[in-house]
Amino acid sequence: MSELVLVRHGQASFGADSYDKLSDQGIEQVRLLAAHWRALGEQFDHIISGSLLRQRETAAELQILHKSADASPVHDPAFNEYNGDPLIRIYLRDHGESEGLASSSDWPIKDRRQFQLVLEAAALKWVQGELQPGDEDADFEYYADFRRRVHAGIDSVMRAHTGGSRTLISTSGGVIAMALQRVLDFPDQQVIATNWMLHNSSITRIRYGGGRVSMTQFNSLPHLENKELQHMITYR
Repeated sequence: MSELVLVRHGQASFGADSYDKLSDQGIEQVRLLAAHWRALGEQFDHIISGSLLRQRETAAELQILHKSADASPVHDPAFNEYNGDPLIRIYLRDHGESEGLASSSDWPIKDRRQFQLVLEAAALKWVQGELQPGDEDADFEYYADFRRRVHAGIDSVMRAHTGGSRTLISTSGGVIAMALQRVLDFPDQQVIATNWMLHNSSITRIRYGGGRVSMTQFNSLPHLENKELQHMITYR
């Protein structure tokens, strides 16, 4: 059996000029994971990441686990996270005030709790096809296109790497949730619910081969289980 090991990137820089960069805590989360795996002798035949900075930074910290010292991570935009900004903008413009959450004047949202509430509401509308982009929303990706992109990326990796191969994919929560839909065939609403569960630097494993595919581990944090490290556990 071959294996995909999906790692959610470390904590990003919420509230900074650019979210798409690991925070100091995010870098430490991934370094702790790398040290944990090195101690166990974990190695990978292939390391892939999305092309977003936070995903590439995570892959770079885990590169020491590649079997070949000369290899570099492969950057594949199939594993990029969906862009939440246009979802929130459209939601605030068309739905937020009527639903009592916020309005366009509140963007950008700096409070973590309010941001999460608005993102969850926007994502639900997105999945249901109720967000309608305007001409100014060129960065909007329809949910069906996101699903198609991630499913195709997972299928491509499983076709390319067989025979007991082990592949690490550095990616994001929405992508991991969508990959699990590809494996477990759960409904679209469950993709978003699964997305909110995923911790930064968490591990999800998928095994495949002989016409079978199964999830063997989900959202695991063995590198942060010690009591003195539990303050390092984050969702955002």
